[in-house]
Amino acid sequence: MIPAAFDYLAPASLDEAIDLLARHGPDAKILSGGMSLIPAMKIRLAEPAVIVDINGIPDFEYLREEGGQLHIGAMTRESAFEQSGLVRHGYPILFETAKVIADPLVRNRATIGGNIAHADPANDHPATMLAVGATIVARGPNGTREIAADDFFNGFFSTALEDGEMVTEIRVPAPTARTGSTYLKFERKVGDYAIAAVAVNLEVDEAGHCTSARIGLTNVSDVPMRARNAESALIGHAVNAKSIEAASREAAAECDPKADLRGPVEYKRDLVRVLAGRAIGRAVARAQGRTH
Repeated sequence: MIPAAFDYLAPASLDEAIDLLARHGPDAKILSGGMSLIPAMKIRLAEPAVIVDINGIPDFEYLREEGGQLHIGAMTRESAFEQSGLVRHGYPILFETAKVIADPLVRNRATIGGNIAHADPANDHPATMLAVGATIVARGPNGTREIAADDFFNGFFSTALEDGEMVTEIRVPAPTARTGSTYLKFERKVGDYAIAAVAVNLEVDEAGHCTSARIGLTNVSDVPMRARNAESALIGHAVNAKSIEAASREAAAECDPKADLRGPVEYKRDLVRVLAGRAIGRAVARAQGRTH
Protein backbone atom coordinates (compact mmCIF):
# COMPACT_ATOMS: atom_id res chain seq x y z
CA MET A 1 0.00 0.00 0.00
CA ILE A 2 0.93 3.66 -0.23
CA PRO A 3 1.28 5.82 2.91
CA ALA A 4 -1.13 8.65 3.56
CA ALA A 5 0.06 12.12 2.55
CA PHE A 6 2.54 13.80 4.90
CA ASP A 7 4.92 16.76 5.08
CA TYR A 8 8.61 15.92 5.03
CA LEU A 9 11.10 17.96 7.08
CA ALA A 10 14.86 17.35 7.30
CA PRO A 11 16.51 19.34 10.11
CA ALA A 12 20.23 19.99 9.89
CA SER A 13 20.81 20.14 13.65
CA LEU A 14 19.50 18.64 16.87
CA ASP A 15 18.18 22.00 18.02
CA GLU A 16 16.21 22.35 14.80
CA ALA A 17 14.79 18.83 15.20
CA ILE A 18 13.64 19.57 18.76
CA ASP A 19 12.04 22.81 17.58
CA LEU A 20 10.14 21.00 14.81
CA LEU A 21 8.88 18.32 17.20
CA ALA A 22 7.69 20.98 19.64
CA ARG A 23 6.00 22.93 16.84
CA HIS A 24 4.11 20.00 15.32
CA GLY A 25 3.44 18.02 18.50
CA PRO A 26 1.77 14.60 18.21
CA ASP A 27 1.28 15.07 14.46
CA ALA A 28 5.03 14.55 13.93
CA LYS A 29 7.01 11.32 13.81
CA ILE A 30 10.78 10.95 13.79
CA LEU A 31 12.37 9.07 10.91
CA SER A 32 15.70 7.49 11.84
CA GLY A 33 16.15 4.06 10.28
CA GLY A 34 12.49 3.80 9.34
CA MET A 35 12.45 0.00 9.60
CA SER A 36 9.33 0.06 11.79
CA LEU A 37 7.77 3.39 10.86
CA ILE A 38 7.70 3.01 7.08
CA PRO A 39 5.99 -0.44 7.05
CA ALA A 40 3.42 0.85 9.55
CA MET A 41 2.75 3.84 7.33
CA LYS A 42 2.34 1.67 4.25
CA ILE A 43 -0.46 -0.32 5.83
CA ARG A 44 -1.93 2.82 7.44
CA LEU A 45 -1.31 1.74 11.02
CA ALA A 46 0.57 5.02 11.34
CA GLU A 47 -0.52 8.20 9.56
CA PRO A 48 1.70 11.02 10.77
CA ALA A 49 1.03 14.44 9.25
CA VAL A 50 4.71 15.35 9.50
CA ILE A 51 7.89 13.30 9.15
CA VAL A 52 11.01 14.71 10.78
CA ASP A 53 14.00 13.00 9.15
CA ILE A 54 16.99 13.18 11.51
CA ASN A 55 19.44 11.35 9.23
CA GLY A 56 21.06 14.63 8.20
CA ILE A 57 22.04 15.66 11.74
CA PRO A 58 25.86 15.43 12.03
CA ASP A 59 27.78 13.61 14.78
CA PHE A 60 24.78 11.53 15.80
CA GLU A 61 26.33 8.13 15.05
CA TYR A 62 29.17 6.94 17.29
CA LEU A 63 30.49 4.25 19.65
CA ARG A 64 33.04 5.43 22.22
CA GLU A 65 34.10 4.66 25.77
CA GLU A 66 34.18 7.55 28.22
CA GLY A 67 34.04 7.66 32.00
CA GLY A 68 33.52 3.94 32.47
CA GLN A 69 30.64 3.79 29.99
CA LEU A 70 30.04 2.97 26.35
CA HIS A 71 28.37 6.00 24.75
CA ILE A 72 26.19 5.11 21.78
CA GLY A 73 24.81 7.80 19.47
CA ALA A 74 21.10 7.38 18.79
CA MET A 75 21.66 7.17 15.02
CA THR A 76 24.22 4.38 15.29
CA ARG A 77 23.23 1.63 12.86
CA GLU A 78 22.78 -1.94 14.04
CA SER A 79 25.50 -3.06 11.61
CA ALA A 80 28.01 -0.88 13.47
CA PHE A 81 27.75 -3.16 16.51
CA GLU A 82 28.72 -6.14 14.38
CA GLN A 83 31.68 -4.32 12.86
CA SER A 84 33.06 -2.78 16.04
CA GLY A 85 35.93 -4.60 17.75
CA LEU A 86 35.23 -2.55 20.88
CA VAL A 87 31.68 -3.90 21.07
CA ARG A 88 32.50 -7.45 20.03
CA HIS A 89 35.21 -7.96 22.65
CA GLY A 90 34.19 -5.50 25.37
CA TYR A 91 30.41 -5.71 25.21
CA PRO A 92 29.59 -9.12 23.72
CA ILE A 93 25.93 -8.95 24.70
CA LEU A 94 25.46 -5.95 22.39
CA PHE A 95 27.23 -7.75 19.55
CA GLU A 96 25.10 -10.86 20.05
CA THR A 97 21.92 -8.81 20.13
CA ALA A 98 22.62 -6.81 17.00
CA LYS A 99 23.65 -9.77 14.87
CA VAL A 100 20.28 -11.52 15.32
CA ILE A 101 18.15 -8.50 14.43
CA ALA A 102 16.33 -9.05 11.13
CA ASP A 103 18.79 -9.32 8.21
CA PRO A 104 21.84 -7.39 6.92
CA LEU A 105 19.73 -5.07 4.76
CA VAL A 106 17.69 -4.00 7.78
CA ARG A 107 20.71 -3.76 10.09
CA ASN A 108 22.43 -1.41 7.64
CA ARG A 109 19.57 1.07 8.08
CA ALA A 110 18.04 0.38 11.50
CA THR A 111 19.26 2.52 14.40
CA ILE A 112 19.70 1.79 18.08
CA GLY A 113 17.79 4.92 19.09
CA GLY A 114 14.84 4.05 16.89
CA ASN A 115 14.78 0.47 18.15
CA ILE A 116 14.62 1.57 21.77
CA ALA A 117 12.22 4.49 21.28
CA HIS A 118 9.81 2.22 19.38
CA ALA A 119 9.58 0.11 22.58
CA ASP A 120 8.31 -3.00 20.82
CA PRO A 121 8.46 -5.84 23.39
CA ALA A 122 9.34 -8.14 20.48
CA ASN A 123 12.42 -6.07 19.59
CA ASP A 124 15.75 -7.38 20.82
CA HIS A 125 17.50 -4.34 22.27
CA PRO A 126 15.02 -3.47 25.04
CA ALA A 127 15.73 -6.69 26.97
CA THR A 128 19.45 -6.20 26.51
CA MET A 129 19.29 -2.62 27.76
CA LEU A 130 17.42 -3.79 30.83
CA ALA A 131 20.02 -6.49 31.44
CA VAL A 132 23.01 -4.16 31.23
CA GLY A 133 21.36 -1.39 33.24
CA ALA A 134 21.64 1.15 30.43
CA THR A 135 20.79 4.82 30.66
CA ILE A 136 18.79 6.47 27.89
CA VAL A 137 19.57 10.14 27.28
CA ALA A 138 16.67 12.20 25.96
CA ARG A 139 16.48 15.78 24.82
CA GLY A 140 13.43 17.97 24.40
CA PRO A 141 12.18 21.53 24.76
CA ASN A 142 13.06 21.51 28.47
CA GLY A 143 16.62 20.31 27.96
CA THR A 144 18.42 16.99 28.43
CA ARG A 145 17.64 14.29 30.96
CA GLU A 146 18.77 10.75 31.73
CA ILE A 147 16.31 7.88 32.10
CA ALA A 148 17.24 4.49 33.53
CA ALA A 149 16.25 1.61 31.27
CA ASP A 150 14.20 0.24 34.18
CA ASP A 151 12.04 3.37 34.03
CA PHE A 152 12.01 3.87 30.26
CA PHE A 153 9.69 1.10 29.04
CA ASN A 154 6.43 1.82 30.79
CA GLY A 155 3.73 0.23 28.63
CA PHE A 156 2.83 -1.50 25.39
CA PHE A 157 4.82 0.41 22.74
CA SER A 158 5.09 3.17 25.34
CA THR A 159 8.06 4.91 26.92
CA ALA A 160 8.88 7.60 29.46
CA LEU A 161 9.68 10.06 26.66
CA GLU A 162 7.68 13.26 27.07
CA ASP A 163 6.08 15.27 24.27
CA GLY A 164 8.75 16.71 21.99
CA GLU A 165 11.56 14.56 23.42
CA MET A 166 13.79 12.29 21.40
CA VAL A 167 16.48 9.75 22.29
CA THR A 168 19.95 11.20 21.67
CA GLU A 169 22.30 8.69 23.32
CA ILE A 170 22.43 5.36 25.14
CA ARG A 171 25.02 4.73 27.85
CA VAL A 172 26.05 1.24 28.88
CA PRO A 173 28.24 0.65 31.97
CA ALA A 174 31.58 -0.95 31.16
CA PRO A 175 31.68 -4.52 32.49
CA THR A 176 34.00 -5.42 35.35
CA ALA A 177 36.64 -8.14 35.15
CA ARG A 178 34.22 -10.67 36.65
CA THR A 179 31.17 -9.75 34.58
CA GLY A 180 29.63 -12.17 32.10
CA SER A 181 26.79 -11.45 29.70
CA THR A 182 25.01 -12.95 26.72
CA TYR A 183 21.87 -12.78 24.59
CA LEU A 184 20.15 -15.93 23.35
CA LYS A 185 17.27 -15.78 20.90
CA PHE A 186 15.05 -18.52 19.52
CA GLU A 187 13.18 -17.73 16.30
CA ARG A 188 11.17 -19.60 13.67
CA LYS A 189 13.54 -18.53 10.91
CA VAL A 190 16.52 -16.24 10.54
CA GLY A 191 15.46 -12.61 10.74
CA ASP A 192 12.14 -13.28 12.47
CA TYR A 193 10.98 -11.82 15.74
CA ALA A 194 11.91 -13.98 18.71
CA ILE A 195 9.56 -16.65 19.93
CA ALA A 196 11.45 -15.87 23.12
CA ALA A 197 14.88 -14.51 24.00
CA VAL A 198 16.87 -13.98 27.18
CA ALA A 199 19.51 -11.36 28.01
CA VAL A 200 21.71 -12.07 31.03
CA ASN A 201 24.29 -9.83 32.69
CA LEU A 202 25.84 -10.99 35.98
CA GLU A 203 28.90 -10.87 38.20
CA VAL A 204 30.50 -13.80 40.00
CA ASP A 205 33.05 -13.53 42.80
CA GLU A 206 36.16 -15.66 43.18
CA ALA A 207 34.28 -18.14 45.36
CA GLY A 208 31.74 -18.74 42.61
CA HIS A 209 28.87 -16.81 44.16
CA CYS A 210 26.70 -14.49 42.11
CA THR A 211 27.03 -10.91 43.42
CA SER A 212 24.70 -9.21 40.93
CA ALA A 213 22.39 -10.27 38.15
CA ARG A 214 20.05 -8.65 35.68
CA ILE A 215 17.93 -10.70 33.28
CA GLY A 216 15.83 -9.26 30.45
CA LEU A 217 13.20 -11.15 28.47
CA THR A 218 12.07 -10.56 24.87
CA ASN A 219 8.56 -11.04 23.46
CA VAL A 220 7.06 -12.84 26.45
CA SER A 221 5.15 -9.92 27.97
CA ASP A 222 3.39 -6.76 26.84
CA VAL A 223 6.30 -4.63 28.04
CA PRO A 224 10.05 -5.31 27.86
CA MET A 225 10.63 -6.90 31.24
CA ARG A 226 13.20 -7.98 33.78
CA ALA A 227 12.93 -11.42 35.36
CA ARG A 228 13.45 -10.13 38.89
CA ASN A 229 12.52 -13.37 40.67
CA ALA A 230 15.06 -15.21 38.56
CA GLU A 231 17.67 -12.60 39.47
CA SER A 232 16.91 -13.08 43.17
CA ALA A 233 17.34 -16.84 42.76
CA LEU A 234 20.94 -16.21 41.69
CA ILE A 235 22.16 -13.26 43.76
CA GLY A 236 23.99 -14.35 46.90
CA HIS A 237 24.03 -18.00 45.89
CA ALA A 238 26.71 -20.28 44.56
CA VAL A 239 26.20 -20.54 40.82
CA ASN A 240 25.73 -24.21 40.10
CA ALA A 241 23.28 -26.48 38.33
CA LYS A 242 20.78 -26.20 41.19
CA SER A 243 20.69 -22.40 41.38
CA ILE A 244 20.67 -22.03 37.60
CA GLU A 245 17.72 -24.40 37.33
CA ALA A 246 15.90 -22.50 40.09
CA ALA A 247 16.48 -19.19 38.34
CA SER A 248 15.38 -20.61 35.01
CA ARG A 249 12.12 -21.86 36.46
CA GLU A 250 11.48 -18.49 38.07
CA ALA A 251 11.99 -16.74 34.73
CA ALA A 252 9.50 -19.08 33.09
CA ALA A 253 6.96 -18.54 35.86
CA GLU A 254 7.10 -14.75 35.93
CA CYS A 255 6.93 -14.05 32.20
CA ASP A 256 3.53 -13.46 30.60
CA PRO A 257 3.56 -14.73 26.99
CA LYS A 258 0.56 -14.76 24.68
CA ALA A 259 -0.42 -17.63 22.41
CA ASP A 260 0.02 -16.84 18.71
CA LEU A 261 1.33 -18.35 15.49
CA ARG A 262 4.71 -18.81 17.17
CA GLY A 263 3.32 -21.18 19.79
CA PRO A 264 1.08 -21.66 22.83
CA VAL A 265 1.73 -20.14 26.24
CA GLU A 266 3.08 -23.36 27.79
CA TYR A 267 5.60 -23.79 24.99
CA LYS A 268 6.87 -20.24 25.32
CA ARG A 269 7.23 -20.50 29.08
CA ASP A 270 9.28 -23.67 28.77
CA LEU A 271 11.36 -22.06 26.04
CA VAL A 272 12.15 -19.22 28.44
CA ARG A 273 13.22 -21.80 31.03
CA VAL A 274 15.57 -23.51 28.59
CA LEU A 275 17.02 -20.30 27.16
CA ALA A 276 17.49 -18.78 30.61
CA GLY A 277 19.43 -21.82 31.79
CA ARG A 278 21.71 -21.74 28.77
CA ALA A 279 22.20 -17.98 28.93
CA ILE A 280 23.01 -17.99 32.64
CA GLY A 281 25.48 -20.82 32.14
CA ARG A 282 27.22 -18.99 29.30
CA ALA A 283 27.32 -15.72 31.26
CA VAL A 284 28.84 -17.47 34.28
CA ALA A 285 31.50 -19.11 32.10
CA ARG A 286 32.40 -15.71 30.65
CA ALA A 287 32.53 -14.13 34.10
CA GLN A 288 34.95 -16.83 35.20
CA GLY A 289 37.06 -16.44 32.06
CA ARG A 290 36.26 -19.89 30.71
CA THR A 291 34.91 -18.67 27.40
CA HIS A 292 34.41 -15.51 25.37
